[in-house]
Amino acid sequence: MQPFVLKHAIPAERSSASVPYAYSAVLQLNVLSDGRPAIADHAVLLATGTTTSTAGSKTHFDD
Repeated sequence: MQPFVLKHAIPAERSSASVPYAYSAVLQLNVLSDGRPAIADHAVLLATGTTTSTAGSKTHFDD
């Protein structure tokens, strides 16, 4: 029997957009090419914008 998710999952499309930072698993945050945290560069913050998640509010009543 094949799990439901394997039957209906669609691979994500690769994005051609590039960002000026990379994720550091050691530091557990996004870092710029010079090693500074990405949050330290205001231009990067303004250019990349923000994202929000509604997962918590859909699963927890006390959010």
